[in-house]
Amino acid sequence: MIVYPAMDLMGGQVVRLRQGRFEESTTYSADPQSALREFAAAGAQWAHVVDLDGARAREPVQHELIARLAAAAALRLQVGGGVRSREHVESLRRAGVARVVVGSVAVRQPELVRGWIAEFGAERITLALDVRMIGGEPQVAISGWTENTGLTLWDVACQFPDARHLLLTDIGRDGELAGPNFELLEHAVERLPHMAVQASGGVSSLADLKRLRTAGAIVGKALWEGRVLLEEALDLARA
Repeated sequence: MIVYPAMDLMGGQVVRLRQGRFEESTTYSADPQSALREFAAAGAQWAHVVDLDGARAREPVQHELIARLAAAAALRLQVGGGVRSREHVESLRRAGVARVVVGSVAVRQPELVRGWIAEFGAERITLALDVRMIGGEPQVAISGWTENTGLTLWDVACQFPDARHLLLTDIGRDGELAGPNFELLEHAVERLPHMAVQASGGVSSLADLKRLRTAGAIVGKALWEGRVLLEEALDLARA
């Protein structure tokens, strides 16, 4: 399993949101470049970076900063937030980003994103699907979790037979340190065998990571609040 230490950027600073609400943010660091250096020093090979300003504006806002981070980082970056066009994907690719995360646009315009996967390669694109559990079904939400689509995770995922990476977030678990939705993640791994599923939302301890059977895990708040030490998480993932 790949552990992705997560870094959300707002106004050039590292923050975390609770349940995706911008009014409930906590600032952890003013120096994202130092944070990436610490991730690399701990042994991480990847980091997950989100341009929260871009996600809110629905267009890139901090891509210049992210380009500088990608150029200086000693690890590979998976980056999302505000990606809405081929030009956005291309600019991040040229900046040295290893994998670009696309979310709402994949739900709204699946044909467009299938084209990006064909053009840039399945290893360069990560689908990000955010779900709420409604009536026992994982219902996909978009636009910063403000809009319910009425589509299930399975409805959307089946439209991407050539995708190789899926970042799956249970919105109800995000930022809560209550543990991942293991049942949902296990179903996703079983029903979507062609995708490397990344667990996002709720990871709060090494025990959570040990229980996961996904290809990857995003570790954010638990890392920044010292509940999980990155070196120990990486050792566990390699075991």
